[in-house]
Amino acid sequence: MTPLPEFLTFVAVGAFAQLVDGALGMAYGVASAAMLLGLGLPPAAASASVHYAETFTCGASGLSHLAAGNVRRRLFWALVVPGVVGATLGVYVVSHVPADWMRLALTPYLLGMGLFLLLRGRRSGRQPDDHVPRATRPLGLLAGFADAVAGGGWSALTVTTLVARGATPRTVIGTVHLAKCVVSAAASAGFLWHVGATHGLAVLGLIVGGVLAAPLGALFARRMPARAATLLAAIAVLGLGLNNVLKALH
Repeated sequence: MTPLPEFLTFVAVGAFAQLVDGALGMAYGVASAAMLLGLGLPPAAASASVHYAETFTCGASGLSHLAAGNVRRRLFWALVVPGVVGATLGVYVVSHVPADWMRLALTPYLLGMGLFLLLRGRRSGRQPDDHVPRATRPLGLLAGFADAVAGGGWSALTVTTLVARGATPRTVIGTVHLAKCVVSAAASAGFLWHVGATHGLAVLGLIVGGVLAAPLGALFARRMPARAATLLAAIAVLGLGLNNVLKALH
């Protein structure tokens, strides 16, 4: 494949992944990392490339959510500080622990949380819009670590857990995206130190596609009913968990 068609392919993948991610609050890192791994990149290089791109795409998406009124300050700080710590640790570990191990470790959680959300989506009870659920800081630490190791997982862990604990999906999605920008920047700095700047064409394509699609994702999140967002998040998480199971069986 010549450079221009290859670049446009990465742009299309980045746009699609960001559109889904902006509406559901997850899937950009997972989709992008899966594509890069499918092209034969080592796990560390794939995770590094995704985080380089996410520093920009999540920044655009996070600012769009901020402008749309989807971000809550207390929840943001409760996630971002431990998230940065976890991501920094994860960048170091990814050089020594296979990423597939982390995906397998997360699979039971994803399946269980997806089923829990699927059932909870039938209920309408929610906490106040500025509510910070319990154990949010340990969640940020775990999610930042897992995301750096596996190339994705920050949104799947944080969004599903926070929504399951009663937080409003719209504000969770917006706040998680803005926090993800800072966490990705911290992970990118670590990857630059350990891995270096690699696969620039893929990174640039993912950035361009993601930035172009970010405003639409924020609008989808604002207009989507809370119950519908919860059910879609449940389906997405179940899909991620089942995908991990299928990979483990091969």
